[in-house]
Amino acid sequence: MMFTQGILNWLTLASLPFISQKYEHDDPLKKLGHLTPYHVAPASHKVEAELPVDCSVDRVMLLHRHGSRGPDSTTEEMNQINSLVQTLKNNHNALQSAHLPKNLRFLQTGNGYESHLHLDNLTIIGRQQLFDHGVEFGVEYPNFTTETLLSSTSPRVIDSMYLFAQGRFGREVEDKDLLTVDGPVSWITPWTSCPDLDWAYAYKLANDWSTLYLPKITERLNDLLPSGVFLTDDNTHGALYACAYDLAAGYESPWCDVFHADELADFEYEMDLIMVASVGYLVPNDAGRIMGSVFVNELINRFSNTSREAQSLYLEFGHDVTIMAAMAAMDLNKDEPPLSSEEVRQHRRFRTSYQTPFAAQMIWERFTCKESFDGPHIRLVLNEETYPLQTCAKTRHDRRFGTCSLDAFIRANQFSTNIKFNDSTWQAACGVPK
Repeated sequence: MMFTQGILNWLTLASLPFISQKYEHDDPLKKLGHLTPYHVAPASHKVEAELPVDCSVDRVMLLHRHGSRGPDSTTEEMNQINSLVQTLKNNHNALQSAHLPKNLRFLQTGNGYESHLHLDNLTIIGRQQLFDHGVEFGVEYPNFTTETLLSSTSPRVIDSMYLFAQGRFGREVEDKDLLTVDGPVSWITPWTSCPDLDWAYAYKLANDWSTLYLPKITERLNDLLPSGVFLTDDNTHGALYACAYDLAAGYESPWCDVFHADELADFEYEMDLIMVASVGYLVPNDAGRIMGSVFVNELINRFSNTSREAQSLYLEFGHDVTIMAAMAAMDLNKDEPPLSSEEVRQHRRFRTSYQTPFAAQMIWERFTCKESFDGPHIRLVLNEETYPLQTCAKTRHDRRFGTCSLDAFIRANQFSTNIKFNDSTWQAACGVPK
């Protein structure tokens, strides 16, 4: 009965208009950092999209980020949006009689701008993303199945797992085990076993950058508003978040048209700084890469296991930080010199808009070929585009297809294979897990 009702709900959902997932990668609205709606990654790495015809994939490991959600209740995002709404409400009369440019006239319609966002949980767009991805995954890998799906304990991630499973398995989902994974250490949420991880450092770095770029935008906006109406930098920040979260909720946000492309690029860079200093290359004591080593070791163990008991398919669901910690451990998106809060690095490799938008899909494939490659090889398909494994590519074919041999991959990831949970390296970066 529950499953039947779920199908009826999805028939209704499928009839709704949906923001297209395929677009030009230079669209500034698709560069909102980890708050970007799902999209196919730009094919900027110039590698072949398909493997040679004599190759066949025999093992697949999916790590899927949850779908689009509302503002995070653990941050200041919603507070800043609410502060913006209140500032505009307090100045409603002055705005009504003002001569505003076209892209700000939405402030004069009805009650002006109002926010109806819900915290934390998947939006209707987020739910559709996961269902659609489940269907698409089944089309791409029709002969791969599993009896167990895993997720973190976060409600939005559990919901994402369930919705993906409905799309992939249909009625068969009732026979699957949909489980959550936690301690003592989880490759999906390794930070729960890293008590010394300083999340505040990332927000300090982002704040250093925001104090450089927000005042210029605030000044420009205040020049367009009537005398006596003054936005603060927090209000401007709230408008940027409103742009991102309105899109996540399925609305066409009027705020997105207020900002110039370079201003949205500055916001995107702020989002990247938060992530790179939370679980990436700027985390004190290299804790981000050390946490990511848990995923890398799990991947190597699964793809190295040639026994008949080894699964052919792993379906797991987590967070943007899950994916970014793993990529950092493998040095797949490392910038030299490192990113800083002093200026935007336009051509950076660490880019959450492309690598971890909402509903991001990290798919690892193990494959063998009759002639094209010798022995088992590995490939990463990130958001539907091959992401080149440059750290271990040894041959011309590897560089052409973005792949590398499994042996070369293991050798290239000695940083991770030399780390064991709760060893001296782990404790030096993360402290002693409780």
